[in-house]
Amino acid sequence: MSTATASQAGKAPIDEFNPFQAMAHRFNVAADRLGLDEGLKEVLRTPDKELTVSIPVQMDNGKLRVFTGYRVQHNFSRGPCKGGIRYAPDVHLDEVRALAAWMTWKCSVVDVPFGGGKGGVICDPRELSKGELERITRRYTSGIMDILGPDRDVPAPDVNTNEQTMAWLMDTYSMHVRRTETAIVTGKPLALGGSKGRTEATGRGVMIVTREALKKLGMRPENARVVVQGSGNVGGIGAMLLAREGLKVVSMSDMYGAIHNPAGLDVPEVLAYLKANKKLQGYTKAEHLPNSAQLELDCDVLVPAATENQITSKNAERVKAKLIIEGANGPTTVLADEILDRRGVMVVPDILANAGGVTVSYFEWVQDRAGYFWTEEMVNTRLEQVMTSSFAAVEETAKKHSCSLRIGAYILAVGRVANVYQLRGTYA
Repeated sequence: MSTATASQAGKAPIDEFNPFQAMAHRFNVAADRLGLDEGLKEVLRTPDKELTVSIPVQMDNGKLRVFTGYRVQHNFSRGPCKGGIRYAPDVHLDEVRALAAWMTWKCSVVDVPFGGGKGGVICDPRELSKGELERITRRYTSGIMDILGPDRDVPAPDVNTNEQTMAWLMDTYSMHVRRTETAIVTGKPLALGGSKGRTEATGRGVMIVTREALKKLGMRPENARVVVQGSGNVGGIGAMLLAREGLKVVSMSDMYGAIHNPAGLDVPEVLAYLKANKKLQGYTKAEHLPNSAQLELDCDVLVPAATENQITSKNAERVKAKLIIEGANGPTTVLADEILDRRGVMVVPDILANAGGVTVSYFEWVQDRAGYFWTEEMVNTRLEQVMTSSFAAVEETAKKHSCSLRIGAYILAVGRVANVYQLRGTYA
């Protein structure tokens, strides 16, 4: 793994592909613009709490197997920690740390009263039965039980987890505290206190900020060709909603490869094919190409909605899009940022672009605590208000500081957290 030096003077060499170092670098740039002192910078950069747990599980074959799980709580200043739990074979602590910090800045940039948290379990869900996944989830929940709570830390789904995972987590927590506590998680089934509009929220947020960014670039939606990396909850729903707005989706992908049709894809048909066949391989109405080539397709808008470190110093020069909307967390490396900035490519950063999910998670938490549930129209209307006003605030901040939208978003987010921390003071 290569190490390179970011161009900003005085910055230490960073590992381009280390997500926590990337987060810390962008934080430092924003904090310096804000004039924060070194002590406060260190406080805001450092996770409040990190927990690693052993997860012994009896497998379907009767044998015991031990998994490793993490939960990182980055910051509590503005409210309980909020962030998803992912199941993946390559989960590691630096990744979870970075994602927890990104959640702090993400909640702050859309001004919802949460701090940031994140969790992960090292496993490959494709190799596990439903019963094994349930036992992993329940034992993991028991392991992190002491730091969870609707006023302390509220998990949600993430990569390879879903509303069923959250139902198991909610039930396990509820059995421990001897009461049904729906507000302990978000992204759960409607029957258990979930919110209407939550499943589509991240993709809807991507659509809203794409529309706002196109306005700033003076581009009409019907003239915009979109490449969407991914086809899941963010990429698939985002592609569908972008197509409804009149944009031409020319490419989508899954973990096995990408499809491309310059004349435009029938997104509902593609998603129906994917649901029926579990992969895009075999879809006949488009050209098939490797995932790496998809990012370099001729298009106006690129939506990386898969995983971290997709746009790097190795391919950023070949990205043809005029606008990048980061549906995924951390898809663009620090060194790629420098190249894209130099080339004049507008990047709507992850902490704004994919904040629709945490915004509606906040709505769900509010509804659970109030015992009063909103219509889907009400959820979507309030999401629209939050995302459009947040985009405007980020753009205004970027103009004020003569910087990219990413650094503008960090300045806005870090400034809000720093202000709260300074108002509260330090407990001795």
